[in-house]
Amino acid sequence: MTSATAVGARAAAPAPRARKHKRDWRGWGFVAPFMIVFLAVLVAPVIYAIVLTLFRTQLVGGSAFVGLDNYLQLFQDPRFWESLFRVTLFLLIQVPIMLGLSLVAALAIDSARLHGTSFFRIAIFLPYAVPGVVAALIWGFIYGNQFGLTGSINDLVGFQLLAPFSSEWVLASIGNIVTWEFMGYNMLIFYAALKIIPGELYEAAELDGAGQFRIVTSIKIPALRGAIVIATIFSIIGSFQLFNEPNLLKNLAPNVISTYFTPNMYAYNLSFAGQQFNYSATVAIVMGIITAVIAYIVQLRGSRQEVR
Repeated sequence: MTSATAVGARAAAPAPRARKHKRDWRGWGFVAPFMIVFLAVLVAPVIYAIVLTLFRTQLVGGSAFVGLDNYLQLFQDPRFWESLFRVTLFLLIQVPIMLGLSLVAALAIDSARLHGTSFFRIAIFLPYAVPGVVAALIWGFIYGNQFGLTGSINDLVGFQLLAPFSSEWVLASIGNIVTWEFMGYNMLIFYAALKIIPGELYEAAELDGAGQFRIVTSIKIPALRGAIVIATIFSIIGSFQLFNEPNLLKNLAPNVISTYFTPNMYAYNLSFAGQQFNYSATVAIVMGIITAVIAYIVQLRGSRQEVR
């Protein structure tokens, strides 16, 4: 009787209330320093630049709100389209050459048949450690017609054999500098991706009688697809941001490299030489959008190929 009464009492007792989940904000305390810096150095300047594009500084009346007029003017600006076409052409030619050379170098260093791999790895990567300004000055001296290696070769043969600062070859000359600078960087990305391929795959391929070429095409290159996508995205961003090399070489080839040779040079000269800050911000925002869209498309296509 006593036990039955106790069971009945337990059944009649109200169920304990579920404790309300109290949100823990301590995690935000750890990320707060990063978020503050992120908002201050990235988000705030972008918002300020977008606001600048909506105004125009006039000789009379100061800054006036013009809405999207700066964007409409930019889309009708032949200098902008010329500079955009130039960096697009640079991207389509230079990036595949650079990534192809980087891939070949990474595969060669990863193979067991190359002697002195540590030396070649450091030698190929070393130009990336040279600051971009210094690299442009070095190659500017090499390309010099009057005082550089190019001028000496032309004097030796008695005619103009090399003309790196001519209108036909100046873009290729700049592409050579960029390839020299960043080939080692991309090679290191590919080489690091090759090092995480499981050794069991190589052993299985050798047991099946696969040769080195078959191993490269069926194991190594498919495993590098993600690294190739990353390197391509970085190269696209770098191509659209082309500035240091043409800006420094402009003094050596002023008749060939104009102030609007690349979109970044155009925005820089509009801002610091022409005092057209609003229009310069418009160029920067449009180029940022174009770069982001193309990089996203490349990433999306690369992700789809990996899923397949």
